[in-house]
Amino acid sequence: MKFKLLLAFSFWMLLVAVSCNKDDITFDTPSQQLRFSRDTVFCDTVYHQVRSETYVVKVYNNEDKDILIPRVNLEKGAASLYRINVDGKPGFDFNNVPLRKKDSLYIFVEIAPQATGPEAIAEDKVVFTGPAGQQHVTLFSVVQDAEFFIQTPTNPNVISSSTTWSNNKAKIIYGDLTIKPNITLDIDPGTKVYFHKNSGMKVSSGAILNINGTQTDQVILRGDRNDPYYDTISKNWNSIRMEANSILNMKNARLFGGTRGLEMRQTTATITNSFIHTFFEYGIYAVGSTVTANNLVMNNCGLSCIGIFRGGKHNYTHATIANYSKTMGTFDRNGIFATNEWKNDAGQTEQGALQQLNIRNSIVYSDRDNSVHFEPTPGQQFEYLIQNCLLKYSSTSEAGFSFDNNANVIQSIKNTEPQFVNYFMAKMNLRVKSTSPAIGKGNVSVAGTIPFDIVNVSRTANPTLGAYQ
Repeated sequence: MKFKLLLAFSFWMLLVAVSCNKDDITFDTPSQQLRFSRDTVFCDTVYHQVRSETYVVKVYNNEDKDILIPRVNLEKGAASLYRINVDGKPGFDFNNVPLRKKDSLYIFVEIAPQATGPEAIAEDKVVFTGPAGQQHVTLFSVVQDAEFFIQTPTNPNVISSSTTWSNNKAKIIYGDLTIKPNITLDIDPGTKVYFHKNSGMKVSSGAILNINGTQTDQVILRGDRNDPYYDTISKNWNSIRMEANSILNMKNARLFGGTRGLEMRQTTATITNSFIHTFFEYGIYAVGSTVTANNLVMNNCGLSCIGIFRGGKHNYTHATIANYSKTMGTFDRNGIFATNEWKNDAGQTEQGALQQLNIRNSIVYSDRDNSVHFEPTPGQQFEYLIQNCLLKYSSTSEAGFSFDNNANVIQSIKNTEPQFVNYFMAKMNLRVKSTSPAIGKGNVSVAGTIPFDIVNVSRTANPTLGAYQ
């Protein structure tokens, strides 16, 4: 009992001592400049009246004394699009901010702007004023005006008449957006389509989706989180689901960052000059579909860049299909996977003939042992042609086909590094270097059917394999 009383007394004496020490603190005028964890805060691209995530700047006192920072303020004051919180207090102008020696304080930054046009730059500064001079941290964000498509219990979020989306406002989709049967959605050049978490698009039977980008004005389809971290991770949204007898025409588009990219069931799709990358499962998931793709670039898909199920007809010409990943290293990460079988939503196995799979003047490569995997079903038609391609290939047992002495594999190269400029996602550049074995290995007649590469460079002479000349 005496020990407990003594322990309690000691605790209260310590508490009093600490309190006294705190009350006795004197804060001096700073004599040195402050140090910051960053000199610029690049905020996420934000949309009209939608608050950004919160960003953090740490301010360090390197002096051997406790200081009062005379003033911390937003340069544009109350008119700023930004709001800051300094060491737990919200506002835009702060005086005599205390900072202990060798310590730091947090400044939290966010923006919830009013858009004044299709796209604008929002810039401001957090200014620190003191005897040692004036310092600042720059705040920078892109602000876009936006049109919202929000699914709720009372709003099924349906496009029920043929519509054109212009690029004057970003399109932001919450939940599922459905294009009704036999309706056409045209997406103009330069339009940005953003999907919120667990959101997607459904193109119903008989409906047509035309994604009409140009080389200088791509159509972007991605998740609605826009800071650079989210550019390189998947599963930010679901997929574009194409139902039976729907039609997709996609040119000069960049589609990335979801669970599945194009999820097609008995769909007819034409894809030109486009990028599809960074999907948790498949970039293209095609069931009994007809797909024609030229100048296609793909990378970083967990199960396979292209998944072909229950047969169909497929033509991939001058495609660069890579599959490299630091974040999905344990996944299959095929370049192309093809099988005659498919399990439907009820769990039943369906079969269909692979009537045609032509891969021509293309690169299909990865950091796995094999980039192409075929699983033909005995008794089912499984027709394929690999012509003038560069493949990562391990063995017949792994790939499902023989590479050598195979009439369906013509003038192709295996297991020779294509020498991409940069195949990882943060700086993805799937052009090949000047020393690449892919240069000049394309079939001239095949190249003549697609005479310009993905950036409009002629390839009619000495064609390089892949999407880039």
